[in-house]
Amino acid sequence: MMKVLFFAMLRERLECAELQLEQTQPTTVAEVLERLKARSEKWQATLENQELLAAINQRFVDFDASVQHGDELAFFPPVTGG
Repeated sequence: MMKVLFFAMLRERLECAELQLEQTQPTTVAEVLERLKARSEKWQATLENQELLAAINQRFVDFDASVQHGDELAFFPPVTGG
């Protein structure tokens, strides 16, 4: 299993803070994202065309990074501060 977390507006729009995905073989962040988009039109619209950031086990990663069984994968929009 892999834990997938959603933060900020993603969590609000998806009405989902986290979910568990069955994952037995390594995959990439991009592949997981495509799998999530296939859940429904709402998920497709929310995750499409976003400048998303991703983190595996609390470390920023590119979308070609490998995700393994037991990892925590988080998606969130870019953060701004002042």
